[in-house]
Amino acid sequence: MSEIRNTTNKYKDFAYSDDITKLLTVELSNKDKKKLHITYSNYYNLGVSRGYEYIIEDIFKLSEIHKLTTSQLSLIYDTGVRNIQIWLKELGLNRSIKKAKKINKKNFHTDIEFNSDKNSNSNNLTLINKFGIEILESKNLPQSLSSFLDYLETIKGKSPNTIKAYEIDLSLFFKFLKVYKGLVTDTDLEFEEIDIKDINNDFIRNIKLTDIYAFLSFSEKQRGNGTYARARKVAALKSYFKYLQGKAKIIDENPTFDLESPKISKRHPIYLTLDESINLLSSLDKKSKNYHRDYCILTLFLNCGMRLSELCGIRLDKIKGDTLTIIGKGNKERTVYLNDACLKAIENYLKFRDDSKALPEDKEYLLLSSRFKPINKRTVELLVKKHITNSGLENEKYTPHKLRHTAATLLYKHGNVDIRSLQSILGHENISTTQIYTHVDEEILREAANSNPLSKL
Repeated sequence: MSEIRNTTNKYKDFAYSDDITKLLTVELSNKDKKKLHITYSNYYNLGVSRGYEYIIEDIFKLSEIHKLTTSQLSLIYDTGVRNIQIWLKELGLNRSIKKAKKINKKNFHTDIEFNSDKNSNSNNLTLINKFGIEILESKNLPQSLSSFLDYLETIKGKSPNTIKAYEIDLSLFFKFLKVYKGLVTDTDLEFEEIDIKDINNDFIRNIKLTDIYAFLSFSEKQRGNGTYARARKVAALKSYFKYLQGKAKIIDENPTFDLESPKISKRHPIYLTLDESINLLSSLDKKSKNYHRDYCILTLFLNCGMRLSELCGIRLDKIKGDTLTIIGKGNKERTVYLNDACLKAIENYLKFRDDSKALPEDKEYLLLSSRFKPINKRTVELLVKKHITNSGLENEKYTPHKLRHTAATLLYKHGNVDIRSLQSILGHENISTTQIYTHVDEEILREAANSNPLSKL
């Protein structure tokens, strides 16, 4: 397989269309100049060379001043949306999901059209479609892959996170294949810049199981993917080729039919004991301005076994008495029953919750950050880590997901909750996922061992 260089001179003396050039003539305010200075600092702090080095100021103007979306930028610079996202993240220009949605929504209703020069040939690209229909080619994906992702969303009802994960894995697969089969000749090209739009049905029909094995080997040895990451890639490939054979009727033979998923060794879940859980809750500093909020978060984790995303998405109008309706994995709605401890924690928090500076749409969420925004997952991860350390446990393995394990373990071990009920409480689609908690009653195993008639010899 040929070597792919990490840098490119593709954007040195990059030729823009007249429309884009007009956008780049904008004058920067002092505030914008300070932001641009920070942007350059972020680049230099990377300590590595990037191909977009020559167009940093242009990227800043287009993304920060003109608020162009990542899809629009990908068309201008003839690269994938994922690559643009990486650029913006490295430069500190990445947007929150909420902000990105607002930009997309706003730009959807404009009729701006401008050109993007590629190899000195000006192609008129309509970056905004005034009819609100996303043009398939703008995704920079093979048509069959775009159709598959649409199928996952509209027919299978998969969550945005799942769809994005499949898109990333399958795009990586096609980029690998183009290199593996010797179809990439530009040695100045970055791996993320490999164009896969031209992959057609004939190319797909010629994919063999051996090609997939080579990709999985590449994922493990070159990209450092562990068992779980490779298993996810296998799942994405099997689902994609199943769709191509059964729904799209593009292939007659499915190359993943005999493909096995990497064996994942089942490990006991890491969890807090009952005493450790009580100690954690009692260790919070009552003088802290966020005491009632953080106590509420930990109480909900330890009693309800919610996922992190589920907790951050709790809305006030979904709390009815002792029931809470949440949207779980796969966009599935389920009901969580709140015990007295949860109801009391929520009530106490709402007495002290300051939403005076929150936007009306943000006030609808139960948990707010210090910036009066719905609390995000990273904030919760950090506060859980802080309180775990302060409680004396000092175990980096205790994440919000481990608190979910704790709730499940306490319910099964001390609450005598049967496995089927536990499956429903946790929102597991498959009961085999829930069965990892059946190991936890060590006392029964200890008594069984001691009951051996030879144990007293």
